[in-house]
Amino acid sequence: MLHYKELGLVNSRELFRNAVKGGYAIPAFNFNNLEQLQAIISACVETKSPVILQVSKGARKYANQTLLQYLAKGAVEYAKELGYAIPIVLHLDHGDTFETCKSCIETGFSSVMIDGSHFPYDENVRLTKQVVEYAHQFDVTVEGELGVLAGIEDEVSSEHTSYTRPEEVEDFVRKTGVDSLAISIGTSHGAFKFKVKPGQLPPPLRFDILEECEKRIPGFPIVLHGASSVPQEIVDEINKYGGKMENTVGISEEQLRKAAKSAVCKINIDSDGRLAMTAAIRKVFVEKPGEFDPRNYLGPARDKLRELYKHKVLNVLGSANKA
Repeated sequence: MLHYKELGLVNSRELFRNAVKGGYAIPAFNFNNLEQLQAIISACVETKSPVILQVSKGARKYANQTLLQYLAKGAVEYAKELGYAIPIVLHLDHGDTFETCKSCIETGFSSVMIDGSHFPYDENVRLTKQVVEYAHQFDVTVEGELGVLAGIEDEVSSEHTSYTRPEEVEDFVRKTGVDSLAISIGTSHGAFKFKVKPGQLPPPLRFDILEECEKRIPGFPIVLHGASSVPQEIVDEINKYGGKMENTVGISEEQLRKAAKSAVCKINIDSDGRLAMTAAIRKVFVEKPGEFDPRNYLGPARDKLRELYKHKVLNVLGSANKA
């Protein structure tokens, strides 16, 4: 058993409490490799923002569980080296079984998500409660989910959105003891979030559902998944340098800022980071076709990702200077 405090990590409880009171959201950035981690930590140190490092089941398999432990510990030390010891959470994104959550808890994660949203309601309650009871023995925080997001990202896949039913949230929180709740109000996983025609805007978020949830569980931490904005200038750059991404749209940053000012205290962003790195790498390969040193294309990708995440912290999430 490796406890997360041995790695210098924190859980999300106090961070969420402060975010709800302060009207901002904690960035939850997914990472799979060293360059992504460097970009996340340097962006959040520079803006003095707390951060949640998210690891999906696929990332855990890709990066190796043992290496992830030491990458997380390295992130804590790296932040200190950069001059500001920001609070860092290591979080399992979309855990699908009790066993996966248990394994993460025992190997240094400070927070886990158990996603039982695709199960019938009673089974979701049972599974989430099981994870909560185990995690809380080690002061690990747990995120649950009600409602299903459409889209595809890593192993998470659904063709249809099932909006969260506000009448269920109070009962779910009470029965499970969960620390935060991901809800479905119209966000979507992946870069191809909505089927729209060129120039057409995606449907707006269902703030009526969010507001009703807030009334039923006042002050309780709410989470938004699938909240990448898919910046069109980055998509255009990908296509300029040989990519083929058509009709990609995301969640407007104005809507996300509005959500961050409410009880939404954690916003997940993954696809935007993937797009930024892809654009930078494609640019290098087109402009310098003889380049073969990974440092010379992963370095620019890391730099572009850092600038994107600084923008998210400063202008969308509102978490700058909250560390």
